[in-house]
Amino acid sequence: MTDVNTLGEFGLIDHLTEGFATQQDSTILGVGDDAAIIAAGDEQLVVSTDMLVEGIHFDFTYTPLKHLGYKAVTVNLSDIAAMNARPEQITVSIALSNRFSVEALDELYAGIRAACTHYGVDLVGGDTTSSTRGLIISVTAIGRAPAGRITRRSGAKVGDLICITGNLGAAYLGLQLLEREKQVFKDNPDMQPDMGEYAPYLLQRQLRPEARTDMVDLFAKEGIVPTAMIDISDGLASEIFHICKASEVGAVIEESGVPIHNDAQLQALEFNLDPITAALSGGEDYELLFTIDPQDTEKIRFLPDIYIAGEIVAQEDGVKLHTKGGNIHAIKAQGWNHFGE
Repeated sequence: MTDVNTLGEFGLIDHLTEGFATQQDSTILGVGDDAAIIAAGDEQLVVSTDMLVEGIHFDFTYTPLKHLGYKAVTVNLSDIAAMNARPEQITVSIALSNRFSVEALDELYAGIRAACTHYGVDLVGGDTTSSTRGLIISVTAIGRAPAGRITRRSGAKVGDLICITGNLGAAYLGLQLLEREKQVFKDNPDMQPDMGEYAPYLLQRQLRPEARTDMVDLFAKEGIVPTAMIDISDGLASEIFHICKASEVGAVIEESGVPIHNDAQLQALEFNLDPITAALSGGEDYELLFTIDPQDTEKIRFLPDIYIAGEIVAQEDGVKLHTKGGNIHAIKAQGWNHFGE
């Protein structure tokens, strides 16, 4: 018997789906990107599904149900944004044990409703069933874009610039704070949590992240179509490897170009952790990592909340980090492993 851990999440997906042939002309792209692409006249639909499992993706010790509902939606809309498409509809399916009351589910769906209102998407279906243990949430998101604006992971070319939206590492550090205080509580239930002065921003990034659908609108306004794009759910290192693998290229990331919020910088140092490590391997930031043609440099240079962080190079040059100290290190894809050890 082969242990699934030997394959990892994406290796397992590749293994399970390798025998599936495309039979419909309307299927433009199946498994292997942030979302599938389906023909729809002059436009294309993009469809993505994600599952959140209690004990793996969230912990009720410190996760409010309303925040969980909001996050369950945004992590799926992030996949739609990563295809340079606008999300329009979602379906939500849940499996729950008998320890959840109707009032608890009302809280969960209040968060789902808040996300739908904020992003202008419609809840159009789903399913509910029982679970022998805990809560499982599965969300499918559907988006749309003109065929010429859909962006895949596979379009990066040598010489393209590597760009990052927002900032990285804060969500991971927020999780470390929550886990630290959980341990303190387990050891002494009478102890009040002390998250520290950097907590408000870091906890927001972990518990209630936002999808960067605003960047899809900004790209359209500025006449920019990224050559490749992915959302940063598993850490910058893991995601740049996905782009490089799909595009058959290498990459150089400049440490000085990786955006890290000041609160995250200071919290990382308090944890005796190099901030760039949190950005590379932390995950759950749900920012966008994308590449652009050098001809679009002037279009992108002064846009808000976008940072040029490196360059696409030849595949044989590998994936490297150029540190602030002038050293060059090979990057390892050590992002979040959904199957654990």
